[in-house]
Amino acid sequence: MDETYLKLCQIFPVLEGNSPSNVQDTITTFNYDPIITELKSLDMIDVIIEQIRLDCEKLLRHQTIPRFWSNFVLEKSSEQNFIKFESAVHQLYKDYVEFVEVMQRLEQFKISGGVPTGPQNEKCGFDITFKCTLLSQLPVDFEKLVDEFYKKSFWVFAGLAGDQDEELDESMSFCKACEMPSNSCKCTELVAAFNETNSRLLEMGILDRIAGYTLTTLIQEQIDKHVKDFCTGRYDESHISSLENWLNTAVLDWLTKIYNNGSLDMANAEMKTKDAINNFQLKLNYHLYEVYANIIIEQFFNIIIEFPDSQAAIDDLKVCLDKLDLRVHLIKTIKNSLETRLLHPGVDTADILTGYVAAIKTLKHLDKTGTLLQTVIEPVKEYLRNRQDTVRCVVAGLIDDDGPTDLADELAKSETMKGEETSSSDDMTNWEKWKPDDIESENTIQQVGGKNRPSDIISMVVDIYGSKELFVIEYRNLLAERLLSQLEFNPEKEIRNLELLKLRFGEVLLHCCEVMLKDITDSKRINAHIQSDPIFKNENQFEISALILSSQFWPAFKKDTMELPPAIKEQFDRYTKQYEGYKGNRTLCWTPLNGKVNIEIEHEGKTLDLHVTPAQATIILHFESQREWTLEKLSSTMNVPPSILRKRIVFWQSQGLIRESRDGVFTLVEGESNSESSHTHDICEDDEAESAMASASDQREEELQVFWSYIVGMLTNLDSLPLERIHQMLKMFASQGPGFEFSQEELKNFLQRKVREHKLVYAGAVYQLPKP
Repeated sequence: MDETYLKLCQIFPVLEGNSPSNVQDTITTFNYDPIITELKSLDMIDVIIEQIRLDCEKLLRHQTIPRFWSNFVLEKSSEQNFIKFESAVHQLYKDYVEFVEVMQRLEQFKISGGVPTGPQNEKCGFDITFKCTLLSQLPVDFEKLVDEFYKKSFWVFAGLAGDQDEELDESMSFCKACEMPSNSCKCTELVAAFNETNSRLLEMGILDRIAGYTLTTLIQEQIDKHVKDFCTGRYDESHISSLENWLNTAVLDWLTKIYNNGSLDMANAEMKTKDAINNFQLKLNYHLYEVYANIIIEQFFNIIIEFPDSQAAIDDLKVCLDKLDLRVHLIKTIKNSLETRLLHPGVDTADILTGYVAAIKTLKHLDKTGTLLQTVIEPVKEYLRNRQDTVRCVVAGLIDDDGPTDLADELAKSETMKGEETSSSDDMTNWEKWKPDDIESENTIQQVGGKNRPSDIISMVVDIYGSKELFVIEYRNLLAERLLSQLEFNPEKEIRNLELLKLRFGEVLLHCCEVMLKDITDSKRINAHIQSDPIFKNENQFEISALILSSQFWPAFKKDTMELPPAIKEQFDRYTKQYEGYKGNRTLCWTPLNGKVNIEIEHEGKTLDLHVTPAQATIILHFESQREWTLEKLSSTMNVPPSILRKRIVFWQSQGLIRESRDGVFTLVEGESNSESSHTHDICEDDEAESAMASASDQREEELQVFWSYIVGMLTNLDSLPLERIHQMLKMFASQGPGFEFSQEELKNFLQRKVREHKLVYAGAVYQLPKP
């Protein structure tokens, strides 16, 4: 038996605790029969086989694997770490091959002894033991060395796959990939060592276990860095194709070489390898889209502002959103960026409107259904709704004189109502491409008020207030101011603007504006006729030209008044008589505070030619007849409140013609150096530049007060009524035209204000008059 055991130890050195490499013979030349015969007689074949397995496992557990993991300590340089990992894998592979040879001898030994082999051979069983033992002794920080190895190899491969000249720094003669002098570049040797190391890990079946997580993390980091460096701030071109090409060449080719023994030819690769590469490609493509989409989303506010120059970035985001579920993140990010950068007091209303219009354009291009737009834009609408000058800024943008604006361009587009009329038929034609609304967007839209999706930008801007009437009223006010302030009237432009607005808001709402434009034209004709009368012209002390307005079609003027000097009143009366003679049964009611006066002043040898307001002209005329005035006396003479009069005197103080000699006493400057005066046609605008028209809110308040009498009458006769019934009855009986229309919400606010003023009582969801 001793002789037999010695022969077994020669074939299986592990029985004596020796390395498998100490074998003294081969399985092809050694005769197993005598050993097997004796072991059979002793019934010890199974015992010996099990002992060999246990000794191999013991050797593996206590020597081979610990020796391998002992190399996983980082060195200072990346080159040393690369070599260290390569050497460790090389040694492990050498040991693995020796153990595999032992398993092959053991398999031959079992066959010769007639031992059943079972479902798997000895090598398969050893592979499982090898992996389990290896993984059971994983160091905590083993991935650091693995990361250094693959990071180094990636940069080398990327350098060789691209333009090698880019990797060589000519000024320093230094290779950035392998960090060696260019004349001693080791990139090729490193690639060969890298391929050989991966082939050995793959053959041992531990590539995924050792390097899988590191590969995934490293590649994702490289994708993150590349996308960030390549795409941040570059919105004017599409990057999807270039990113996919980079992923396929710089990343997937590298992975292919790892899993395919250093070869890029996948034709003869194993199915397992093909599946691994395909799985990596799928995961990395999704990661690439996710990183790129998030970068676009993070910069979405800038993309909105730069649209349509940033349209390429929006198109790329659409591709990413088709593959990823990022809509919730997109909605939250856009809302936050708009609220942070746009919706605060430091931003002018005009700039907010510009951003609002740009957001509409951008989001409509991103999502044709409009669900995303309706979800994101609601906070902007709510904020603009609470700004007092929103309507005026919108109307000013529609008819801007300074040049084309976004709103003016939209107004001028020909596809106005026509596109809205055909939208439903277009939906039916493209029914095969219909997609349901996103769940989150759908829920949000229902919360903010239904699924009404305006078809164009002008409609969405008007939808801020939900009513066209308010914009028409403001346009009428703004048009009135422009017509009253323009020295040179341009009828063609104003008529064109009016015709474009009529397409949007209808002719009925804008009839008043049409009459206003006609009044300006008729005024020129009437002025020309009156001025052509030689008697009237000879009696004139100064030239006068009047704008004759149809008061019922124009916005209400401010109720401020002023007493004109007798000479001016006489001239106005003479003009009125001429008009009455021309028009028969009509007369004129003058508004003395409105208009422009071209006045020439000679003072202390100097001449001033100024365009001033009637109030300013009246002030200086009074100082012509009397050199000194107290504020109270001049206020009484002009019938102007002292506080307002003091503000208007400031203009002449700034011109150096009037000074306040003592408190409340103003004196005409005489015999002093008037260094500040100069020939000018400008005026100090300050409060004088205020609109001559009553504000839209003041006009609206007057209109609602008209309804108040109807409401009092209804509640007197019917005792109490709910809000809905009051609104319905007012619309039916009290509406006096398109300008008098109002929403139920507006009526509710008006009635609640009357409740606070104790003019109404609200109880049990009905309104009633208070009991006397």
